[in-house]
Amino acid sequence: MAVTGIISAILIGLIIGALARLVLPGKQGIPIWLTILVGIGAAFLGTAIARGLGYADTSGWDWLEFLTQLVVAAIGVSIAAGVYPKKSVRR
Repeated sequence: MAVTGIISAILIGLIIGALARLVLPGKQGIPIWLTILVGIGAAFLGTAIARGLGYADTSGWDWLEFLTQLVVAAIGVSIAAGVYPKKSVRR
């Protein structure tokens, strides 16, 4: 993967992470930096899945690859929200 591919994956990952958080119902109790990291990881993993299944190299905008990344990010954000420790409430 070229440097431009890595930079574009990071930028797409930022968008994917934010969209995944918007798509999921309810409130996710995770910080924004974790959402961004999950989005970046989902961008890389979604691209790998799309290449493995053979639909990543199309002409124009790759909608199927983008949707794959979004689904992976939504799964990642929901897992991170379940694993991330909850804030304790003092009484």
